[in-house]
Amino acid sequence: MTKVIIATENAPKAIGPYSQAVAYNGVLYCSGQIPLDPDTGAIIEGDISDQTERVLENLKAVLEAAGSSLEKVLKTTVYVKDMTEFGKINEVYARYFGASSPARATIEVARLPRDAKVEIEAIAAIG
Repeated sequence: MTKVIIATENAPKAIGPYSQAVAYNGVLYCSGQIPLDPDTGAIIEGDISDQTERVLENLKAVLEAAGSSLEKVLKTTVYVKDMTEFGKINEVYARYFGASSPARATIEVARLPRDAKVEIEAIAAIG
């Protein structure tokens, strides 16, 4: 059982002392993704739906870099700046996860890095 650090150019680089994800014993622990454009490192323009889509694309890239996928996500934690926008987040989230919806916790927070509107972290199976 070896801890493996996961990094991909297809998702935003870590903006602090952490890894995009860590794999251990067949489980992938993905750091929270915010709506950063992987090419520019800037928060994308748009509403909560646009930001949620970018977050999930970033998460998908990290999962794929580790040999996993959205279908293998076991649990997510969604951090949202304004819970009144949760319905819009759910619409995008449902498109990405469909029938393979993982367990989930959702937490309203006062502020997220770079003033993002949403952040999502995940735990997934590998292989």
